[in-house]
Amino acid sequence: MAAAAQVATLRWVGLRILFLLVLSTNAAFCGETVKYLPGFDGELPFKLETGYISVNDSELFYYFLESQGNPQEDPLFLWLTGGPGCSSFSGIVYEIGPIQFDIHNYIGGLPKFSYYPYAWTKTASIIFLDSPVGTGFSYSTTQEGWPSSDSLAVEQAYEFLRKWLNEHQQYLLLQLFIAGDSYSGMIVPLITKKVVEGNDANLKPFLNLKGYLVGSPITDLFLNSNEKITFAHRMALISDELYEKMKSSCNRNYVYVAPSNTECHEALAEYNKCVKGLYMNDILEPSCQFASPQHYEGVRQRLAEEKHLDYVLSPPKVQELWCRNFNYVLAYTWANDDSVQDALHVRKGKVKVWERCNGTLAYTQDVSSVIDVHRWLSKRDLQLLVECGDRDMAVPFTATEIWIRALNLSVDDEWRPWFVDGQVAGYTKKYDTNENGFHLTYATVKGGGHTAPEYYRRECYEMFNRSSIYCTQSIQSPNQIHCLPNTI
Repeated sequence: MAAAAQVATLRWVGLRILFLLVLSTNAAFCGETVKYLPGFDGELPFKLETGYISVNDSELFYYFLESQGNPQEDPLFLWLTGGPGCSSFSGIVYEIGPIQFDIHNYIGGLPKFSYYPYAWTKTASIIFLDSPVGTGFSYSTTQEGWPSSDSLAVEQAYEFLRKWLNEHQQYLLLQLFIAGDSYSGMIVPLITKKVVEGNDANLKPFLNLKGYLVGSPITDLFLNSNEKITFAHRMALISDELYEKMKSSCNRNYVYVAPSNTECHEALAEYNKCVKGLYMNDILEPSCQFASPQHYEGVRQRLAEEKHLDYVLSPPKVQELWCRNFNYVLAYTWANDDSVQDALHVRKGKVKVWERCNGTLAYTQDVSSVIDVHRWLSKRDLQLLVECGDRDMAVPFTATEIWIRALNLSVDDEWRPWFVDGQVAGYTKKYDTNENGFHLTYATVKGGGHTAPEYYRRECYEMFNRSSIYCTQSIQSPNQIHCLPNTI
């Protein structure tokens, strides 16, 4: 047996002993079990725990959903929704969790839930974290603790994870993934790097990191903005002539344009006329706006009086035309209800109004790119799944493909379709570094917007569950690696 394999086996033996010791003691739990949720009929068919973890002046709120499969073996994910400032509850109810709002039968009052069977929690335990402070139900105990930044959010999420696992040591042996989407594409790689560095420094507890996952990820601020023009051309939103004019006059830089470059500014003005009426999250869906349930009601009443039909903000039962944003309004109504906050064990009065995405955060974007972080992580034995919808203009797939190519990985499996129920669900390509075990799976979701699981929830579950990121190492037999059918 090679030296590296002997070290790995000894580490697993040590962790196994620790795991058995933990099971023989009563672990201290920082959270409380939630068996019933207002709006859901009967007892929840999954284990839900909510609570707070203290990190300096911050009280970070989380929802923990234990795997409905084999929680003693299935991997553990830390999940962060984007923004910055979007609650992880959004990830549960709109993207990858086992419940969803029953929007088609909504007639007012407290929204109802229905069970969703194709949840990622079927085969994984997931900690949904409200981060940074000021997001969801997370709050600061001091005035000085409210301002945050990319760097601070990373530090706090990492400390949260270590503290959470210290208080839930029965999950320490599970393979760990850091995951998130949208703006969390800037945060997830940095947390992953912190975990690697902490393990290298022998910090306790040892975190059994397997890899990370980013969905519709903002990765480089300039690249993300600049590539919207390329995306617009590939989607036939602008003409060939305008695209060529923009490339030549702007020198392929559409973000930082000199005031004297009149030709480029004129071309950009033409471009903006072409795309201004589009819904950036999904160019195939209606474009509409809202800020809150109160704003929604006011706009609907005013437009009804003026007999406008071009501003659709109604549920499908009321109008054939419908905006996805109506679904978001239900989250505000539900999460701000007193009975809901009692059920979730929320500390009353700490967050005056819950918002799905808090746009008033005192937040500094002090990281402009994490491409070099991905490059650093690619030297490690890690799995990475990158997924995105191919109709998402908020974070265009063209930007994602550029930074993936910048990692200079070897192609392991060329571009090809992947399928769900015999239909093309998207396209995929695989990369690796050969010598150190790093593997990257890139997958698009056909017709998906921002973020893809909101639009094709079933397909994204199949993508997640059948990707190479989901190979698991048995706790009982550490030399056995189990992978579900690897069809993407």
